Amino acid sequence: MHRLKLAGQVGAVGLVVALFGLLVWKVVQEDKSNVARSFEKGQKTRPVDFDLERLDRDGSLQLSSLRGKVVVVNFWAAWCVPCKREAPIFQKAYEDYRGRVEFVGVDTADFTGEARQFLERYGVRYPNVRDPDTSVLDDYGGLPIPRTYVIDRDWIVSGYIYGETREETLRSAIEEALAT
Repeated sequence: MHRLKLAGQVGAVGLVVALFGLLVWKVVQEDKSNVARSFEKGQKTRPVDFDLERLDRDGSLQLSSLRGKVVVVNFWAAWCVPCKREAPIFQKAYEDYRGRVEFVGVDTADFTGEARQFLERYGVRYPNVRDPDTSVLDDYGGLPIPRTYVIDRDWIVSGYIYGETREETLRSAIEEALAT
C-alpha cells in the first residue's frame, strides 16, 4: 500500500513538472518574434528574406531580388476559402499596378498539384512560390491565413493585412507604399 501511495505521489509530481515544462515552452513560442508581431507593435519592420521554388515556372524566387521596389506578398493555400475569394482581387491589382508594384504569392501547406490548379482556376499570373512546410509563413506570423504584406522601396513593411483582403484595403496599402 505504501509503494502505491509513493508511486501516485511521484506520478503527480511528474505531471506537474511536465505541465510546467509545457507552460514554459508555450511562453517561449508566444514570445517568438515575427514580421506580423513586430509590425503590430509599431516597430520598423523589415521583411524576412526567402528563396523558394516557383510554382508558375521553373526555378526559384528570392524575395530580396525585388529590393528597391514596392512588393505585395500574399500567403495563401488552395484549401483556404478566403484565399479563393481574394485571388481575383490580387490578380486585378497585379494587372492595374504592373510595372510599378511586384506581386509574390506564397502557397503554404499545399501539395504542388493543388497549388498549381488553384493558380489556373483563378487565373493568377503573377509570380508564386511554394512554402511546403510553412517555415517562411512562420517567420511572417504563422497560421491562420491569408496574410498579406506590403513592402515599400526602402525595404520596410508598410502594410499588413490579416485575414481576407478587401480591394480597397489592398489598394490603400499599395498607394501608401508608392507614396514613400
